[in-house]
Amino acid sequence: MKSNAAFLPVSKKDMKKRGWRQCDFVFVIGDAYVDHSSFGPAIISRHLEAHGFKVGIISQPDWRDESSIAMLGEPRLGFLVCGGNMDSMVNHYTVAKKRRRQDAYTPGGKMGKRPDYATIVYANLIRRIYKKTPIIIGGIEASLRRLAHYDYWSDKVKRSILLDSGADLISYGMGEHSILEIAEALDSGMAVKDITFIAGTVYRTKEGELSAYEPVLLPSFEEIVKSKRKYAESFMTQYENTDSFTARPLVEAYPNKVLVVQNPPAKPLTTQEMDDIYAYPYVGTYHPNYEKLGGVPAIQEIRFSLTSCRGCFGGCNFCALTFHQGRIVQSRSHESIIKEAENMIQEKDFKGYIHDVGGPTGNFRRPACEKQMTKGVCRKKQCLFPKPCNNMKASHKDYIKLLRKLKQLPAVKKVFVRSGIRFDYVMADSDDTFLRELCNDHISGQLRVAPEHVSDCVLQAMGKPPHAIYERFLKRYARVNRLTGKKQYVIPYFMSSHPGCTLKEAVELAEYIRDLGYMPEQAQDFYPTPSTISTCMYYTGLDPRTMKNIYVPRSAHEKAMQRALLQYRNPDNYELVKEALQKAGREDLIGFGKHCLIAPRKLAKKKPVKKRRR
Repeated sequence: MKSNAAFLPVSKKDMKKRGWRQCDFVFVIGDAYVDHSSFGPAIISRHLEAHGFKVGIISQPDWRDESSIAMLGEPRLGFLVCGGNMDSMVNHYTVAKKRRRQDAYTPGGKMGKRPDYATIVYANLIRRIYKKTPIIIGGIEASLRRLAHYDYWSDKVKRSILLDSGADLISYGMGEHSILEIAEALDSGMAVKDITFIAGTVYRTKEGELSAYEPVLLPSFEEIVKSKRKYAESFMTQYENTDSFTARPLVEAYPNKVLVVQNPPAKPLTTQEMDDIYAYPYVGTYHPNYEKLGGVPAIQEIRFSLTSCRGCFGGCNFCALTFHQGRIVQSRSHESIIKEAENMIQEKDFKGYIHDVGGPTGNFRRPACEKQMTKGVCRKKQCLFPKPCNNMKASHKDYIKLLRKLKQLPAVKKVFVRSGIRFDYVMADSDDTFLRELCNDHISGQLRVAPEHVSDCVLQAMGKPPHAIYERFLKRYARVNRLTGKKQYVIPYFMSSHPGCTLKEAVELAEYIRDLGYMPEQAQDFYPTPSTISTCMYYTGLDPRTMKNIYVPRSAHEKAMQRALLQYRNPDNYELVKEALQKAGREDLIGFGKHCLIAPRKLAKKKPVKKRRR
């Protein structure tokens, strides 16, 4: 850890040490203050600092106390607000809407240090005290709620978070470009209401005052509340306008002639820009104020990990990456990553293990095709789904070179790849070199992959490749392991209750798990988070890609049955599994045969009733 002075100010005392009378920006965040490049607020604040702006941090203020938001005074240019590295509702609640017990982004893992819908609450708190100071919201919570959206926790369609928060602007997606342009505009004396031209931002205006060039008018808020079909149509239009090269401004109308306008996304970062951003003087850990509270648990896994890329062209329908990071992969240079690794090695707690080298998808280091860097991604087509595009260039050569360089660094014992890898991308690459070196050097007994399901109709709804591709990958993985002389296993991730999955498909998955010979530890229910195609399916009962009806497991009981089938060996799940098999017409799986999932339970013999003596 570096000296305390390396951290940005968190108090008036810290500001005084730096000779500051006023911050340019005060950044209010829902997480503990961790000055590490895996935390969005750290990146944005260091980026502003590198361009001459003074940034102070208010971490996890008491939203019930107005004074907590004023501890650094009024900033010269504005407040920045981020609910945290996770959506606050996902952070707080399981898919069953039960309160989680721990918060990895809070000192000591303590739950309850931030409010539900944190971005909205913080922004409203600021506005109560500072009536005219600009408020810019960002981070994943604001980014994925930037237009009207289905909110799983309230089971309602909610307005744009811009309106509910009372903020002036949203900086959505990867915010380095947009936040700097906003800062420079404010610094030049421009009123925040006039900042309507910056890519990667959302603003509000009135009918008759719209200045956007060739905008697309989405169905109004009133229309999508009344009609699920209109909601699905609106969502798909948004999905097709997530690329910075091809997107047009989107306009969503609200009552009283209010318009919410989404400008096209900011351009992807260049390799040089990525290198510059990851070279900022991050301390690399949490603020020392948290030491006595037990530290911040979230740092443990990422402290000795390296981010090599952003963006993902995988196109999983249950993932919001398309809306947040985009489909164009952006990567850092080898030199940048090696330098960070060399600094990491010098830390006293480094034990010789680099925990991960990756990003949203570990084995993506380049755009899917050359066209994307000049003309953007295809509006109507995916790179890998339903099969790899003919224009996609599947290659792991650059990633292999990077891993080899890291492996050769002094004091490095092992370099792990723990980011998810796309097995269908591996299969698209005819060269076994990456898979061989992955098996030989970068995993330890197990490789975690995410087939998610075995039923092709469910996989189609998920935007995942057919099951046959996964089976071919398993054979290739086994062959490569034999050649390396190792006996290693694949640990698959599976998902229950995704739209399109009936009890029939859930039983099919259970049978597959039976044939594996073990019960996977990693299984989860589908979680309808904002701004995914799958969430749109969940809410509307329509596949927005085709506008056809799709089955949705909606009741808590059916979800419980589907999840129980994934872990049918657990005795606690017996009654749910039995009920599921009966409802699916699969009583043949209840018995003592090798193929059966559960055995019949013997009914307890009734004790004879003793007659009372009169």
